[in-house]
Amino acid sequence: MKRRQLMAGIAAAGLASAGSAGRARAANAGIKIGVLTDMTHASADMSGPGSLVAAQLAIADAGGSALGQAIEIVSADHQMKPDIGSGIAGEWYDTQGVDLIVDVPFSAVGLAVQGVSRQKKRLMIASGTGADDFTGKLCSPYAMQWTFDSTALAHGTARTLLARGAKTFYFITPDYAFGHSMERVATALIDKLGGKVVGHSIFPFNSPDMSSYLIAAQASGADVIAIAGGPPDNITCVKQAATFGIGRGKQQLASFLAFVNDIYAVGLPQAQGLIVTTSFYWDLDDETRLWSQRFFKANGKMPSMVQAGVYSGVLHYLKAVQAVGSREPERVAAQMRATPVKDMFARNGILRDDGLMVHDLLLVRVKKPEASKSAWDLYDVLDRIPGASAFPDMATAGCPLVKS
Repeated sequence: MKRRQLMAGIAAAGLASAGSAGRARAANAGIKIGVLTDMTHASADMSGPGSLVAAQLAIADAGGSALGQAIEIVSADHQMKPDIGSGIAGEWYDTQGVDLIVDVPFSAVGLAVQGVSRQKKRLMIASGTGADDFTGKLCSPYAMQWTFDSTALAHGTARTLLARGAKTFYFITPDYAFGHSMERVATALIDKLGGKVVGHSIFPFNSPDMSSYLIAAQASGADVIAIAGGPPDNITCVKQAATFGIGRGKQQLASFLAFVNDIYAVGLPQAQGLIVTTSFYWDLDDETRLWSQRFFKANGKMPSMVQAGVYSGVLHYLKAVQAVGSREPERVAAQMRATPVKDMFARNGILRDDGLMVHDLLLVRVKKPEASKSAWDLYDVLDRIPGASAFPDMATAGCPLVKS
């Protein structure tokens, strides 16, 4: 099994290693956090090493210790494979004494790790897992979904574009559960609000040629061509859309899931005009800029919403540990739910009983090259989307933990 285990301390915060990663810790050892991420595949840029940096910054901002002892970080690459991710999680919880697993991009891996978290009764905060089932029918008292879900992204984009005058949509959707969920949720909302879906194209994951789907979408005359999937297909689609002039005129191109790292990689000449819903943008205000400059200094890139969500989740967890004076999972989770999330990522977020952290989102448009003032000056913020109107309603989401 190819994996990397990394012990990470923050010198500025005075963190010290809590010992060998290969031995179980003593019962009175310090808090241990595992960053389970993608270091080598499609999600590595928006999570990966940057998520580890984000967790380190959260530990530093929490004071560098908890319950009177230093905090330790381990990390591993799940390689986008559920069996590898769940195996690492089981080992971390059982033999390495990990208290909390964070990040976990790619929904299939996130759901597998959630099952281990439930079985072991240990905490997990998913920042890169977007499947609605995570806090729906598969919800767990030990697992939290921090940054986005498919409903929030679909609702955020579709509802806001409808309010801004769009009437018809055409979907380009990858053939996997997350993509189908995004299209299904958005279609239901569009129909409810008086819009119309005029067609869709389904493509296999990691398709190198999107031209036939884009031509069909363009020919439909839809006001919005919506890409209902994430990396790497959204990047391929945006690049190839530019060759057909899609998104340059009245017909808008929207990606339901895209990260600032994707836009930076594609470049403004090709990505200009793309509409995106995001949970975080580094250049939103003074607070996001200050934190993001710290992140950039450590990582060499501006943070994605997933990486910013890792920071927020770890910081909120450590505040709860200190507040209750215990690492006991049930007590810590109860404190996290009882306390609003207030940081540069979420200004007044609420962690619900189903494990979903509800917060505001942003509708943004990728800038034209001539409007950008620096390499990472990529978005114009069009609207702030209230979390209550974007995320699924807890009463109808299907979580068995929620009492009617």
